[in-house]
Amino acid sequence: MAKSGLTVAADITVRAREIDFVTRFAKNWDALREVMGILRPIKKQTGTVLTSYTASITLADGNIGEGEEIPYSEATVSPVSYADLTLEKYAKAVSIEAVNKYGATVAIQRTDEAFLNELQAKVMDRFYNFLPTGTLTGDESTFQMAIAMAIAKCRDKFKKMHRDATRIVVWVNILDAYQYLGAATITVQNQFGVDYMKNFLGADTLILSSETPRGFVYATPVDNIVNYYIDPADSEFGQLGLNYTVQGETNLIGFHANGNYSTAVGESYALMGMTLWAEYLDAIAVVSIGGVRLISLDKTTASVTAGGTVKLTATTIPAGETVTWTSSDASVATVASGTVTAVGAGTATITASVGSGANTATATCTVTVTASA
Repeated sequence: MAKSGLTVAADITVRAREIDFVTRFAKNWDALREVMGILRPIKKQTGTVLTSYTASITLADGNIGEGEEIPYSEATVSPVSYADLTLEKYAKAVSIEAVNKYGATVAIQRTDEAFLNELQAKVMDRFYNFLPTGTLTGDESTFQMAIAMAIAKCRDKFKKMHRDATRIVVWVNILDAYQYLGAATITVQNQFGVDYMKNFLGADTLILSSETPRGFVYATPVDNIVNYYIDPADSEFGQLGLNYTVQGETNLIGFHANGNYSTAVGESYALMGMTLWAEYLDAIAVVSIGGVRLISLDKTTASVTAGGTVKLTATTIPAGETVTWTSSDASVATVASGTVTAVGAGTATITASVGSGANTATATCTVTVTASA
């Protein structure tokens, strides 16, 4: 009979999976960080408020007489808070039947790979959703000019802030990029699930993505991008009996695998509190090609009792565009500045529109009104 505490082969296999998972995540991230030039991640605590800023300064008159008091120049930094930095918990499970049918390589290793890719995509998706909130907006007629002006706007902004912007990262829609390139042969690289090209049309790094909407170019200086993370190996988590395998000096993700005998499945758990952020909103350029506008609503359907109200929030690209609101049936519901007021029983379509002419974009919400009791 073996002594208690013996490490068996299954333990080594699970531990190797955990190390492999977090190591690949860290290596992928380090490679992308090097490509984009992002500084080392900054450790934060759970609940840290994600805040960006707009900055400006108004110089006072510098013609000061001898012995006169020098007036202060007025500097303004306006914070814009978005959300709290939180720990995210994920899990997947593979049944013993799946391993028996497909083998461990398919059932475990490939699902681990898919799990890893989705976690990486989660980080990037948040950043892609944040980029359109940039306030350096503009319109250009061609793809090439949109990239050039996005870069120029970023350099100009950082110059006015007396900061160096030697490296600019640009995001474009992958279809727009290939439409511009036509049959040209290009070399596209990939890190952290991101396709990119180096030194393209003045951009230090050009990122090709489906998340960037067609007809738009985003850009920002590398020095404007920051990475916050929560350490999954925090000693206080261990007091709950939760110990995650981590890797490297900056523990971006924690991973743990174990077998659940009661259900005969292999469970995998990931713990991650990581986000990419931009320090200054007014150093993110959002340039449209040919005046394209986009709009979306936070609700596509809503139910309300007659006499009640419901608030619809519109998100536009570029941010801050003037939104026009209309109702298909004012006897059912009216709308003003996104606030829908229920009038009588029935159904009405609330439409939010932005832009003009061929570049008008719309989003709708179907509102169902029931009679009050």
